[in-house]
Amino acid sequence: MTLNNQLETAVKNAVEHLFSVSLENVEITLTRKDQNGDLTVMVFPMLRHIKGNPAVIGEQIGAELVKTDLITSYEVIKGFLNITVSHAIYLKDFNNILAAEDYGKTPIDASQSGVMVEYSSPNTNKPLHLGHVRNNLLGYSVAQIVEATGRKVNKTQIINDRGIHICKSMLAWERYGNGETPESTGLKGDKLVGNYYVKFDQEYKKEIADLIAAGKTEEEAKKEAPSLIAAQEMLRKWEQGDEAVVALWKKMNGWVYDGFETTYKNLGVDFDSLYYESNTYLLGKDVVQIGLDKGVFEKDPDGSVWIDLTDEGLDRKIVLRSDGTAVYMTQDIGTAIQRVKDYDINSMVYTVGNEQDYHFKVLFLILKKLGYDWAENLYHLSYGMVELPSGKMKSREGTVVDADELMEEMTDTAREIAQEQGKLEGMNDAEKERLYKMIGLGALKYFMLKVDPKKSMMFDPTESVDFQGNTGPFIQYTHARIKSILKKSAFETSDLKVATDLELTDKDVTVIKILQQYPETVHAAARNYSPALIANYVYELVKEFNSFYQNVPKIVEETSADMKQFRLALCFKTAAVIKSACGLLGIEVPEQM
Repeated sequence: MTLNNQLETAVKNAVEHLFSVSLENVEITLTRKDQNGDLTVMVFPMLRHIKGNPAVIGEQIGAELVKTDLITSYEVIKGFLNITVSHAIYLKDFNNILAAEDYGKTPIDASQSGVMVEYSSPNTNKPLHLGHVRNNLLGYSVAQIVEATGRKVNKTQIINDRGIHICKSMLAWERYGNGETPESTGLKGDKLVGNYYVKFDQEYKKEIADLIAAGKTEEEAKKEAPSLIAAQEMLRKWEQGDEAVVALWKKMNGWVYDGFETTYKNLGVDFDSLYYESNTYLLGKDVVQIGLDKGVFEKDPDGSVWIDLTDEGLDRKIVLRSDGTAVYMTQDIGTAIQRVKDYDINSMVYTVGNEQDYHFKVLFLILKKLGYDWAENLYHLSYGMVELPSGKMKSREGTVVDADELMEEMTDTAREIAQEQGKLEGMNDAEKERLYKMIGLGALKYFMLKVDPKKSMMFDPTESVDFQGNTGPFIQYTHARIKSILKKSAFETSDLKVATDLELTDKDVTVIKILQQYPETVHAAARNYSPALIANYVYELVKEFNSFYQNVPKIVEETSADMKQFRLALCFKTAAVIKSACGLLGIEVPEQM
């Protein structure tokens, strides 16, 4: 039983004894830092069941609680009962924490069906860029966090492998590629194909300029440019199954998939299932008829099918064109239904940028109106743009921040800063290089994930690799520092139990209190689909541990054997929680640094 559970039970017993009232629950929070105490019992909510002055009620409950061995003192400030927990209780709770092998990862409800988390979902006409990095890190971390609460998770992506944008790269390679391949150029396949996407745009712009010079309006020139017409014709041939076009499409997509796989591996993310738009773009058309029969959709005189959502504060949305072709919304409806058929899931998380907020509101509402009960469990993990100090990115113009190059730059930055600060001394070159990569990636991931997903962010590579402050390397360094302490002291993990009659310092208690918060932080992060809660938790833990380390007698020189055992055990469990929390963020932590 956790400390909060013990206190809740004690408060309920006190209220039953004092007022003959049975409380269903008791609200308990951490005591404000500017007040005395460890935990605060909220008295105001009790006034629904107990008549009287909240300060007086708080005094009565406090006086009853102090008779137990749970607390040593209390203080009432208006309707808030601040209590100081006895050190023996903290030490008993800490022993429970020590005994929990996978502490923090506790099932909420094992009976719940699985959840599918979608992320990445790239186009196959260009490499992954900075925006994809944030997307992948968010989606992967959310999947890890949800899985830590006992739910089965399926990590997926839908690969946008068809459409006019794909044909643009294909057409440019066919015209200007001279048969070059990733092997002949030494380029990753996704980069090679991306170069031809840029090439298409360059030629297309030249054609537009020529047509405008010949007297066409800009709008006419954009529609009549020969390159665009040729790309549209290539798309028609693909849809008709033209052998040559389909063969070219398979070949170039294959190059891209190989390139993506390398990027994903370097970034440390993976997937359990894959969906391809070339297989899903016809899904949902049969659902339109079901929706028409149910009166959810309506058909216009031209044959197009719509849904009217004006009563919900939205607008009319088309789900089938007059020529019978599907729109993206139709595909998404069909794909969602197909996923529930394919896997044992009853909820889905879509990791997609905030420019699609409206789309997902409409999608979820349509699925609810169609009668799918699992539609209540759909969530759009909306996130803001990522920018660098140099400004926004434009993939058509080739000014994107390439994901591979960004990871290389992070490793280089980590190497440079570590060498300047004299870190990693005594390691061989191979060990150093592995650590530079670990530090660089840790810096990138932590910097991206500590920000609330909904917020746009400015990513500064150099700032993120600072070994001080709210950064990944600071957290990694603290983990390595703890491991060094344990190694020097020859700490044994065979018997982790500590004595419960020790007199603790405020610093000791603070670290225990933060460790106690880890399971609920994981649950809160899962409920809110927010890795930022984990990131900020682990930073708080690391910050308080460093304060503890600076303000208590040197651990290895501690005179009392019991106190030395306790503090080493506190170091051991702190390191374990740092590693666990960082793992939920997809961050590796080093054993030495």
